Amino acid sequence: MSLPPGDRVATGLDAPGRPTPDIVIEPDAGSLSRAVAAALVARLAAAQAVHGSASVVLTGGGIGTAVLEGVAGLAAEPVRETVDWAAVDVWWGDERFVPADDDERNETGARRALLDVVGVPAERVHAMPPSDGEFAEPEDAAAWYAAELAAAAPDGRAVPRLDVLLLGMGPEGHVASIFPESPAVRDERPVVAVRDCPKPPPTRVSLGFAAINAAEEVWLLVSGGGKAAAVAEALAEGTDAVQLPAAGVHGVRATRWLLDRAAADRLPAPPGQPRRS
Repeated sequence: MSLPPGDRVATGLDAPGRPTPDIVIEPDAGSLSRAVAAALVARLAAAQAVHGSASVVLTGGGIGTAVLEGVAGLAAEPVRETVDWAAVDVWWGDERFVPADDDERNETGARRALLDVVGVPAERVHAMPPSDGEFAEPEDAAAWYAAELAAAAPDGRAVPRLDVLLLGMGPEGHVASIFPESPAVRDERPVVAVRDCPKPPPTRVSLGFAAINAAEEVWLLVSGGGKAAAVAEALAEGTDAVQLPAAGVHGVRATRWLLDRAAADRLPAPPGQPRRS
């Protein structure tokens, strides 16, 4: 599977058995969201062709929501690949620990943009618990979600097959709700509670590196010049994931950095090409 044409600037291997990040640069945020939406549909359709079902881990944020809206548009007017949404399992990378009807929840935005539109069955939507649900504490909510992942996984594994895991990235390099120097960045559990988050709301539930890096493919969606420095640092050799969590993220089969030109502004030019202005 590949993305539609964009500037593709890196492939190869950066460690034994681990793919080097595949960096794709689109002109702007709108082009990026459309390209990722088309690629996501193709990837999920391909997974269903092989396995009979597909799984995706969703992210929030402006670009993440735009991608889901793009996928919904493609589902309404399919051009090439089609996805059987009755056979797609939906998980989340992180969630704000707020009431179920709060617009701050990533689940709320995802349902509005895609899930309710295409009719994903309720039993395949694996939402993280809200603060007004069964669990009063985020630690209990995190333990429950870890158990849900394990229940869907083959024997002996903590995480099921995750075909594509979508992530955004903050300007300081956080992914999901793993922030620099936070306890979550050193936590080895697949799902963690996050308290005193530096970005409101302060209490969250997040996948940890153990679950994120178990995904078949991890796609990082990053838009805007305010994140360019963190993108360049995350992709530089030897960057410490404790200081910049995005540097610690990788998929089992593929890691894709999907950027607009503004977010890619500080990346070095490929050999033989001038640096982008």
